[in-house]
Amino acid sequence: MQLTKHEESRIIEMAWEDRTPFEAIKLQFGLDESMVIQLMRTCLKPGSFRLWRARVSRRATKHLKLRSPDVSRGYCPTQYKPR
Repeated sequence: MQLTKHEESRIIEMAWEDRTPFEAIKLQFGLDESMVIQLMRTCLKPGSFRLWRARVSRRATKHLKLRSPDVSRGYCPTQYKPR
């Protein structure tokens, strides 16, 4: 799958967001978790990749099945403010 720089950037942004599950990335871009990990490994510096992996490994919100049913949104309500 060939991604544009904009798509690649957006996937990386979504992967860093705590409340954006991998399923949302798959739905929007067609990349499953292993493909996102591969993209992150390729695009990030080694230290940044290790930080991201450690962060994602501790986040239940990155997987819909592990999420609390109380969490029904994919982002913080103040994240996308009108300009």
